[in-house]
Amino acid sequence: MVEGNCPNSVSLSDEVSNTIKERILKGEYHIGEKLKENQIAYELKVSRTPIREALKQLEKEGLVESIPNRGSFVLGLTRRDVEDIYAVRAAVEVLAADWAVSRITDEELNSLREVFDLMEFYSEKQNSEKVLELNKEFHQIIYHASGSRFLSQLLKSYQEYVEETRKATVYCSENLPLILEEHRNILEAICMRNGQLAKNRLSIHLANSQKRAELSLKI
Repeated sequence: MVEGNCPNSVSLSDEVSNTIKERILKGEYHIGEKLKENQIAYELKVSRTPIREALKQLEKEGLVESIPNRGSFVLGLTRRDVEDIYAVRAAVEVLAADWAVSRITDEELNSLREVFDLMEFYSEKQNSEKVLELNKEFHQIIYHASGSRFLSQLLKSYQEYVEETRKATVYCSENLPLILEEHRNILEAICMRNGQLAKNRLSIHLANSQKRAELSLKI
């Protein structure tokens, strides 16, 4: 990672921010640990300026706390944070799945199948990053198929926190077969247009995802 010219400084700080965030979510930086700017700058081969910008961004996201005259420390996600995130997900996404079953179009259903097929392909390849992207797309199709603009907006409001826990679970490659099977079950229920079954299977998926997140985040 090399620092570019001024026009690229924002994208560079975003790249640094994403790298630090991933390390936090993977447990490479532990809750309470001090983030040493010099060390991170050396590792990423950048100056301290994008490091400082990245830490400010992560503080806004609630993953880092900056203490005057002491430095920046990892907050990460606590068990309570994860419990709250999944409680909201269960309330909102289960409703989205129920509505999607009765409102999903043939085109959306085909898209859902195609995304799942790609998830299966990349799961076999152990490509966690690609599975993460497709996982997000799979759920977004369901949100959109619910046909509710209000529900979609509500989901967007906490999407960033969902992504943080999703990364924690998907980055662990040993989880990929289980995650794939849970999505297969959800897809099957939606294809059957069985609302109750879709809600049950999504609830099971979210409960399992919460357990995987807590284990991966070591909380």
